[in-house]
Amino acid sequence: MERSSRSRPPATLASLAAELGISRTTVSNAYNRPDQLSPQLRSRVMDAARRLGYPGPDPVARSLRTRKAGAIGLLLTEQISYAFRDPAAVAFLEGLTLECDLARVGLLLVPARPDSDDTMAVSSAAVDGFIAYSMPDDDPHLAAVLARPVPAVICDQPAVAGADLVGIDDRAAARGIADHLIALGHRRIGVVCMRLGRANRDGAVDLARQQAAHYHVQRNRLAGLRDAFTAAGVAWDRVPVVERFDHTLEAGASGAAQVLSLDPGITALIATSDVLALGAIDELSRRRQRVPDDVSVTGFDGIRAALDAGLTTVAQPVGEKGRQAGRMLLDPARSSHGRRVVLPTTFLPGVTTGPPRL
Repeated sequence: MERSSRSRPPATLASLAAELGISRTTVSNAYNRPDQLSPQLRSRVMDAARRLGYPGPDPVARSLRTRKAGAIGLLLTEQISYAFRDPAAVAFLEGLTLECDLARVGLLLVPARPDSDDTMAVSSAAVDGFIAYSMPDDDPHLAAVLARPVPAVICDQPAVAGADLVGIDDRAAARGIADHLIALGHRRIGVVCMRLGRANRDGAVDLARQQAAHYHVQRNRLAGLRDAFTAAGVAWDRVPVVERFDHTLEAGASGAAQVLSLDPGITALIATSDVLALGAIDELSRRRQRVPDDVSVTGFDGIRAALDAGLTTVAQPVGEKGRQAGRMLLDPARSSHGRRVVLPTTFLPGVTTGPPRL
């Protein structure tokens, strides 16, 4: 006898309720409000759902009904893979996901490549709010976030009307690095910084470009260095500052090589991130220049690799920054906008700085 080619129609919430002899509300609660059911009843519902092939309530229908997506969006000024490659981004993501776990909401990573003006990913993202992480102030993706009728938290940028802010005092923290080098006797220095704008550009940067940088973290770190060295009598417009678009060890190495080509006599090299600093140390080692005997090197961020290497750096609480951003966005009692959280940093002198060579 041949088996019927007709298959059983897919189970629905209504058919599952009928099968169990309970209300549709009870089935719905098993998925959405499990605390409303006894463990035994919920187990009975879930077992029947698996047996009948019921996948659970339609998330689209649920979001239409509740007007909640059950997720927040994280806007990155990079490809999504950057969130899992860059040490600081990884720490920020870990802190943010801890808050998402506590609130039982999902996290959607939204790419915002600096070389793209297509904001469709932002406009169409089904999220209940956004966190924008280290975005330039002229990025159309950031503008698209602020145009959405959902709350937003900005990280590492100046305050934006209608959005909360989480960050550190980059200018003061960078000045601490400069003060350390000045106290050691350094006056002939070079700087390797992260990208200052959306355009893919590597090379030396003048004072006008530094002051007009759309990435405010880098602009403020350079300003802190400039404040300190200018006060110490160093003409900042004669300090070689080079920019690297990519944030990699290789970029730090090539940036150090360019600084040395502009001024082979520097006694200290300042990098505005630990990743660039570690790459710079690799380049100095390749040139058989000793750190810190020949050239002192400093970084910024306090990533694990830098701490293990004994790099002189500024440690910032990146994981806590992610937690604070998530907490502010997910705060159920959220009644105000424009809140600002400035987290503390810690200067960590290491083995990569010392007095300049005689």
